[in-house]
Amino acid sequence: MTDLELKHHQVATSLGEIAVAEVGEGPVLVMLHGGGPGASGVSNYHQNLPALARHFRVILPDQPGFGGSYRPGEQDLAERSITEIGVDALFQALDSLGIGTFHLLGNSLGGAAAIAMAQQRPERVTRLVLMAPGGGWLPFGPTPTEGQKEMFRYYNAGGPSEKKMAAFIRTMVYDHKQFGEDVVRARYEASLDTSHIAFYHYYNAAFAKRGGMDPLWRDLHKIKAPTLLLWGRDDRTITLDGAQLMLKQIRDVQLHVFGKCGHWVQLERQHEFERLVTGFLAEETTEAAS
Repeated sequence: MTDLELKHHQVATSLGEIAVAEVGEGPVLVMLHGGGPGASGVSNYHQNLPALARHFRVILPDQPGFGGSYRPGEQDLAERSITEIGVDALFQALDSLGIGTFHLLGNSLGGAAAIAMAQQRPERVTRLVLMAPGGGWLPFGPTPTEGQKEMFRYYNAGGPSEKKMAAFIRTMVYDHKQFGEDVVRARYEASLDTSHIAFYHYYNAAFAKRGGMDPLWRDLHKIKAPTLLLWGRDDRTITLDGAQLMLKQIRDVQLHVFGKCGHWVQLERQHEFERLVTGFLAEETTEAAS
C-alpha cells in the first residue's frame, strides 16, 4: 500500500476495539475514511501519506464496522446512528492514544463523523477539512443519490462481485479509466470479510429506517474550527449543490471545487488535495507564531 513504515494499534474502547494506523511526526492530523464497501483508513488515504507524513503525525482510524475495528450489531445501530457510535468510539480511541487537540479531515461518512466531533468538542479540533461530508449537506435533487444507491446495491441482489465493485467505483469518480482492474479487485477483496458484510446489512437497514444521515446541518454554527470544504463538481454521491448551507452556517469557511472530479478528491486530484490540505493546516502554525 505504501513504502512508509506504519505503526498499528488495536485501541480498546467501551464499545469495542478500534484499529488505528499512524505515520509521521508533527501536529496531529486525524483522517476519517468514507463508508463504501471495503473501506478503511489506510486503503482510502495510503496514496496521500508520503506527502502528508512529512508535515504531520497522521492518525488513520478504521471506523466502527470497517477494516480492523469492531462491528456494531443490529441492536447497536437501532439505538444509535453510525455517526453517534463512531464519534463515541473515536474520541475514546484518541484519548487512549494521549491525543488532545488535533486537525481533523473526513470524507463522506467520515465527513459526518468529523462534523459531529467538531460540534461536540470544538475545543479539541484546531482545523477542519471536509470532503463532500454527509450530514451537513442538504441536496436540491432526489435522495438517495446515484452513488448511495450503488452502495445499497452492492451487498444485495446476489451479493458482492467484481462487476458490482466496478459499477460502484464508476459512480464514485469522474473518470473511472484511471482506476484499473487491480484497484477494482483490491477493493472487491477487501469487501468480502463476512463480519463486514453482516455489519453492512445492518448499517444499510438502519440508514434507510433513519431516513439517511444524522441532520448535522442543524448545528453547523457550533463548528468553531476554521474549515476547508473540498468538493468534486461532478460528485454523484454527496452532490455539490448541498454545500450552500455549509457555506452559510460555518463561521470560518472556504470552499475549493474541482472540475472533472467526483467523490474521491484525495484520489482523483491527489497532488492538489495534498497541496491544499498541507497549506491550509500550516496556516494554524503560522497564526500561532504571529
